[in-house]
Amino acid sequence: MQLTLPRLPLIANLAGYQANWLRSDLSAGLAIAAVGLPSAIAYPAIAGLPPETGLYASITPLVAYALFGPSQRLIVGPDAATMTVLAAVLTTVYATPGVTEDRVTVAALLALAVGALCLIARVVRLGVLATFLSRPILIGFFAGISLSILIGQIDRVTGVDIEADGLIAPVLELLGKAGSIHWPSLLLAAVSFALLQAARLMRSRIPGPVLVVALAVLASALFDFEGQGIKVVGDIPRELPSLTLPAASGLPFQALLLGAGAIFLVSFGSGIIAARSFGAKGGYLVDPNRELEGFGAANIAAGLFGTFPVTASDSRTAVNFSVGGRSQIASIVAAAALLAVLLYFGDVLRILPIPTLGAVLVATALSLIDISALKEIWRISRIEFVFALIALSGPISFGVLEGVVTAIAATLVYVLQKTMFPRDALLGRLAGHDGFYKLHRNPAARPVPGLTLFMVQGSLLFFNTDYVQARLRAVIDTLPADTSWFVMDASAIAQIDSSAAAMLDELYDDLDRRGIALAIAELHFEARAILERAGVIAKIGPGMIFEDLDDALDAFEKSSAETAAQ
Repeated sequence: MQLTLPRLPLIANLAGYQANWLRSDLSAGLAIAAVGLPSAIAYPAIAGLPPETGLYASITPLVAYALFGPSQRLIVGPDAATMTVLAAVLTTVYATPGVTEDRVTVAALLALAVGALCLIARVVRLGVLATFLSRPILIGFFAGISLSILIGQIDRVTGVDIEADGLIAPVLELLGKAGSIHWPSLLLAAVSFALLQAARLMRSRIPGPVLVVALAVLASALFDFEGQGIKVVGDIPRELPSLTLPAASGLPFQALLLGAGAIFLVSFGSGIIAARSFGAKGGYLVDPNRELEGFGAANIAAGLFGTFPVTASDSRTAVNFSVGGRSQIASIVAAAALLAVLLYFGDVLRILPIPTLGAVLVATALSLIDISALKEIWRISRIEFVFALIALSGPISFGVLEGVVTAIAATLVYVLQKTMFPRDALLGRLAGHDGFYKLHRNPAARPVPGLTLFMVQGSLLFFNTDYVQARLRAVIDTLPADTSWFVMDASAIAQIDSSAAAMLDELYDDLDRRGIALAIAELHFEARAILERAGVIAKIGPGMIFEDLDDALDAFEKSSAETAAQ
């Protein structure tokens, strides 16, 4: 028997690689590195981490995803929303008395935990979690995240230390400390932001962040920004990220686990949306369960090499597509280019002014606010717009970590709202046509004399049985006097639980007291099994369970004929 070893996804994806693709992959890799460098240095500041961790997060996870990820063109790396949730988790961890580990160690542990959660979710096929946070709620949540990021840049662009939290309090504190504003820093941030917007509006061939960072470094060297009181990045270690297993002793396990869960949910939710968006653009399908493997490998690599959790990067993936990257070779080239920057250009990065990085983060935060999408949600569904606003207000009103919980709660409320009040309809016949029609939608349809056909359009579960029971009683109380059969169309009832079984048992008793027989048509296998174990089928009688409504109608007509003949 020959043993066949599984191949890395990279090997499988490179099958059929053409030599003329290499030029495109090299160009795309260099472009990805150039665009990713500003955010790699800027994003760690959101969570209070040193800038080199952003470079590490743009190197080792990129290689890990290239090796184990399913997508040939998706790029992973630091993400603003994930960093903001990470910042909130770190705040919670360090609020625990006795925590002395440095922030990098805790961030690396969280990355390992997120990676482990990804792999566990893959094993149990929880890729469905990609749809757990609905699009309206994610749009609202990211808008709230962006406002949190904007507030967090006040000290970087003004030079004023801000201690207040929330949305309004930091602004009021800034107004109270207006005399302490470092105007050169604010001017530099304003100019940097203006250049970013100009590059975007003019569709510059050089990405805005790359252009602004290069000009800021040049100006810092020429005019000695550091000597004029403008804060700069400072020394960045010129060393490779080392492979280490961060120690977890003395850290609050529950806070770490809950925090990792929050980061996992947000990062995977946003990452899979990016993966699907670019998959549609590239004409390939995205399997959320396989993406869990790639995200898991990327985050485990991040944790082992001393950096923070990562996910799919919209901006870097967009650059990969626009330049023409064809495979994961582009990711490996980008990682190599950033590694070269880390080793040989530390002196250049050292004088990069902090206000410019603040401007980059401000521009990034504003890009997360999708006004057009919010308008579209308002136009399509007002209730979904309300949930988007709830998700938006969470990070602002309660904090980012609590905002994640708010977004999840809003999702659950949204799902329950859709399922707690299933629609129903009375059915009848239409002269000259086969089948059955909803009476309220087809004025020409007529009920079958003596027979009531009632359709429930949704599962019967514990949280909606009271509502459905109330609807059934309302219908039964208005039945014509000659009604002898009440048939429930169960074709749209995918699930039934014990509470619903008890409700149907009561429905049978109510109808029986009125001299009306209860029948059920088109009952699904699993729902029927529940009703059999609950004794409802035996009570109704197996002969009153029909494959479809036509069979129920035939049985009713036969029963009516027999009754009339007696």
